[in-house]
Amino acid sequence: MPAKGKHRRPKSQRFTRSIAVAGTGGAALALPLLGATGAHAATSQSAADSVASVSNVANKAAESAPAAADKKAEAKKAAAKTYAVRAGDSLSKIADTQDVSGGWKKLYEDNRKEIGGDPALIHPGLKLSIGKAAATSSSDSGASKTTQSSAKKAAAPKAAAAPKAAEASAAGFTLPVAGAGIGTPYKMSGSMWSSGYHTGVDFVVPTGTSLKSVGAGTVVSAGWGGAYGNQVVIQLEDGHYAQYAHLSSLSVSAGQAVTEGQQVGLSGATGNVTGPHLHFEIRTTPDYGSDVDPLAYLRGKGVSV
Repeated sequence: MPAKGKHRRPKSQRFTRSIAVAGTGGAALALPLLGATGAHAATSQSAADSVASVSNVANKAAESAPAAADKKAEAKKAAAKTYAVRAGDSLSKIADTQDVSGGWKKLYEDNRKEIGGDPALIHPGLKLSIGKAAATSSSDSGASKTTQSSAKKAAAPKAAAAPKAAEASAAGFTLPVAGAGIGTPYKMSGSMWSSGYHTGVDFVVPTGTSLKSVGAGTVVSAGWGGAYGNQVVIQLEDGHYAQYAHLSSLSVSAGQAVTEGQQVGLSGATGNVTGPHLHFEIRTTPDYGSDVDPLAYLRGKGVSV
């Protein structure tokens, strides 16, 4: 019996321990399961919070974008200003004093509608925009580029129609400047001229452009001419006189003989002007007031203009 009792007691203890172990094992197994469930729930909640946070940031960014664009547009508008032309002003002078990026050409481009086809013709009281604001949206920018592209295409035929390089005619005459467009025409009326009209024709060229004698002749004067600035007057062989005004520099002197096509000076903006150009006259005498139509004169000499 004692042996049997000893045999049964260990079995009973092992069984109890097995239950305890099983119980302990069950608890151990249950704890990770509960932990995993809790972790999963926490992760889902955290992801939801993150999505909501990103959504809020995106919404705030979308709401602030128009405000930022408005501020940018307002800044550009604030940078632009209006300038009233004064007596004695020129586009180049205004561009210098107002620090216009791009110089007088940019100023003229921004105000072409107000100034007209001749950048040399501005008058006191004319309102000019300084520092025009650029387009403020991509759609406006695209439209602007399309318009500019169309304008360039439309302008191409006109560019081709401009006078070509000066060439001597059969009669030995040529244009006073190569490849220039015509600005203010002959006999345009206006109070800014003492005679009441424009006594010559303006060739629109930048400062420093070479000017040629339209024919062979003799220089009768070369120097300062008051409102004409630096000027050269040449007596041509047929008895007419060719006058070149507003020059930046002179290449000939009084009494000098010149040939057709010889350089007489460089274009500029001296004297009473609103921008660089060549004022060209044909006269029957060397004096002011004896003018004739300069383009008709050149055409009569076989020059294409």
